[in-house]
Amino acid sequence: MAPWPRSLPPSAGRCRWTRCSRASSPQRRPDLVSAPLLTHASRHANGSKTEKRMTARFFDELRIGDIIVHPVRRTVTETDNLLWSAMTHNPQPLHLDAEAAKATEFGRILVNSTFTLSLMVGLSVEGTTMGCLIANLGFDRIVLPAPVFIGDTLRCESEVTALRKSKSRPNAGIATWEHRLSNQRDEIVCKGLRTALLLREPAA
Repeated sequence: MAPWPRSLPPSAGRCRWTRCSRASSPQRRPDLVSAPLLTHASRHANGSKTEKRMTARFFDELRIGDIIVHPVRRTVTETDNLLWSAMTHNPQPLHLDAEAAKATEFGRILVNSTFTLSLMVGLSVEGTTMGCLIANLGFDRIVLPAPVFIGDTLRCESEVTALRKSKSRPNAGIATWEHRLSNQRDEIVCKGLRTALLLREPAA
C-alpha cells in the first residue's frame, strides 16, 4: 500500500487510479491518475434520456492490475464499535467491557472485526462498483493481520485481480478485487477478495 500521505492532495475527494503489472517494480509504477465523477447517459426508444452519476468503471474498462486508491478516510469511534456490536447482538466483552479488555494482551477495547470488514467494503464502493453494480457475488480470503482500536484512522485501496465475461448475461461481467485496509501507521488491518457482477458499457 502507498505510504500514508502527510497532507491531503489537491485531488482529495476523488478516486485515484493507476494501471500497472504485478511484475512491475514499485519504482516503475505510473503516476496515480485522478478519476472524477462520471455521468453516463442512456437514450431510450421513446427519445427520452436518463443520466446516472457514477464513480466506478464499466466492466469493459477494467484491467487486471488496476489499483484504485479510495478518497475517503475514516476515524473509528467508540460509538461505531458500540452500536455495531449492539446491532449485531455481539456480547463479546473484548468489544464492550473496558475493564475486561484491560486484562487482555491488547490492554484496551478491540474494535469489532465485522465492523472493520464492513468499513473496508464501504470505503471501496466509490471507484469499484458505484453506478455499475448489478450484485455482489461473494467474499473470500478475509484476513485481519493487525487489530483496530478506537481512534484509528483507516483508508482503503483496491486491486483488480480477476475478470471474466458473464456466460448468462451478455450485458455483464464478473470482476474480483483485492481490498486492502490500512491504518495511520501503514499497517494492513484487513484484506480480502470481493467479487461482483458489473454492467458492461452499453453499445453506442
